[in-house]
Amino acid sequence: MPRTPIDITVPDLTGRRVVVTGASDGVGLGLATRLAAANAEVVLPVRNMRKGQAAIARIRERAPRATVSLRELDLSSLASVAALGETLRGEDRAIHALINNAGVMTPPDRQRTADGFELQFGTNHLGHVALVGHLLPLLRAGRGRVVSQLSVAARRGRIDWDDPNGERGYDGNRAYAQSKIAFGLFALELARRSRANGWGITSMLSHPGVVPTSLLAGRPEVGRAQDLPQIRLIRALSRWGVLGTVETALLPALYAATSPDARTGRFYGPEGLGHVRGGPAEQELYAPLRSTEDAARVWGLSEELTGVSFRTDRVNGARPLPRSRSMQV
Repeated sequence: MPRTPIDITVPDLTGRRVVVTGASDGVGLGLATRLAAANAEVVLPVRNMRKGQAAIARIRERAPRATVSLRELDLSSLASVAALGETLRGEDRAIHALINNAGVMTPPDRQRTADGFELQFGTNHLGHVALVGHLLPLLRAGRGRVVSQLSVAARRGRIDWDDPNGERGYDGNRAYAQSKIAFGLFALELARRSRANGWGITSMLSHPGVVPTSLLAGRPEVGRAQDLPQIRLIRALSRWGVLGTVETALLPALYAATSPDARTGRFYGPEGLGHVRGGPAEQELYAPLRSTEDAARVWGLSEELTGVSFRTDRVNGARPLPRSRSMQV
């Protein structure tokens, strides 16, 4: 199937500082490359510094004069998130956009983060929540945009309020959907609280559609030695033009982070049939994301579990984490 070129125009981003998580490969690397090519200063917080260096080399192949640098970050460790926050606050540079793109998907067995959370809930949701909290002063200074990358998996499912860490029964797909639903609700509540409190931050949601990336590939670090069977079909459908490519999948988040027409509290994804490929367009919120009561509840639960406060009269630092029954290890 022949492809019709799909792209957007990115404004000049000279003088803008952008932080992109999960930028060592896949959609995150594509985002970082496009931002650097538009003259943004791009910060790549990565867990694997070797992969990060390779990513920088690839970015500079496309944008030889790119201003891009690495920082260390392991989103499955709240101490690591706090350390990155301290480092960036110490640099005292406003952040104009934070793209929360990193994630882990469907480990075959239940795994725990360094802090005792189920790996997907702790990494995809709580790690990013903590990062936003630690960077809040810099985002306010830059009147920054926070773009939270979701998934079509958030269309269905729910938050298990009694057992968010899946201690009573683990299903990788349900846990993944829950992590993305919780993160989407948090992003919507961030938009509401920014408006109410005058923080000057815009918060938007995005999703890439369906695209072949390393999320479904063999990943020994999450206990998956081989590619999942469905990734072969996704790769084939992408080649045939039925599904998107990395180059198109990054466009909704790129639009949310850079377009003057993107608006706070909105959700952007592919506009094509089934919203699995195509150019970026505003999407209807998935049903699990529509409850403002759930959003406020996620916000409170996230503050409790991470130990990170969104009060603007204090700077978050490493402090003992409150322990709840659902996260005892």
